[in-house]
Amino acid sequence: MNQSRPKVKKSRALGIALTPKAVKYFEQRPYPPGEHGRGRKQNSDYKVRLLEKQRLRAQYDISERQMARAYERARKVEGKTGEALIVELERRLDALVLRSGIARTIYQARQMVVHGHIEVNGRKVDKPSFRVRPEDVVAVRERSRDKHPFQVAREGGYATDGETPRYLQVNLKALAFRLDRDPNRKEIPVICDEQLVVEYYAR
Repeated sequence: MNQSRPKVKKSRALGIALTPKAVKYFEQRPYPPGEHGRGRKQNSDYKVRLLEKQRLRAQYDISERQMARAYERARKVEGKTGEALIVELERRLDALVLRSGIARTIYQARQMVVHGHIEVNGRKVDKPSFRVRPEDVVAVRERSRDKHPFQVAREGGYATDGETPRYLQVNLKALAFRLDRDPNRKEIPVICDEQLVVEYYAR
């Protein structure tokens, strides 16, 4: 789901920083892009829900179809559909590669997976949407470990300022991690009012 729209502009339009570079721009211009970006806008209920859905989609860099499918799966889970949706998205292979500190952005994580650099339980997986299960071990493949991005990752160059999520056991020196258990919604570092997303799809 590689979109040509500049990430910084997209970040400002959605009101969230999608890349580390966008964080700096965001501090300087915390309003939407374009000449009318600072103008007051009328927001309908539909528009508010749509924006929240787009924000969630952007944070995982997924298509509308993938998002709708994830919602349908979440709807069948007991408990709150919104929380189940976030957990469903968080179990994507590319999302967990990002959380582990092996990649700097979701875009880089996706590329690492697509280019065949990542394995799960010793088998190459090149689908970013692959759903990782508890006890699965994810690692950078042996033949890819000398590539520059992985050398940076090994030294902690992509690790976030925050703590590694508790649902992951990470060994950056080995370029590997394990999903210990399903994440809890409050542990997932995603900015979203998921109830609005549920209301968007339930309309």
